[in-house]
Amino acid sequence: MNRFCVIIISMMEQVFGNKTNERVLLYLAAYEDGYGRRMSNTLGIPLTAVQRQLRRLEMDNILVSRLVGRTRVYSWNLRNPLVKPLQSLLSETLKFLPDSEQTPFYSERRRPRRAGKPL
Repeated sequence: MNRFCVIIISMMEQVFGNKTNERVLLYLAAYEDGYGRRMSNTLGIPLTAVQRQLRRLEMDNILVSRLVGRTRVYSWNLRNPLVKPLQSLLSETLKFLPDSEQTPFYSERRRPRRAGKPL
């Protein structure tokens, strides 16, 4: 990992307060929406920590949630004028992360495989 990447990662943790908050926001920047269990499994962070950050971000009006069945799905609150610049910052941050740290943000399959497609 080069020095520039270390500086970016350190700076992002300071901006967002802690590593869990930073990871949750980066996950949402990569996938647009998600729920606690999936984020927890993808990022390797305990579920309670992820849920705590999601609730805090919703209370701060950065995220909104909706129930899909029994699952609470979180997404960006596009009515908040600060969300678009925040999404841009996070998208740029994803580009500068080293490959080893980018993997969780781009490895998850979001839709089912086409019927009849060979493995």
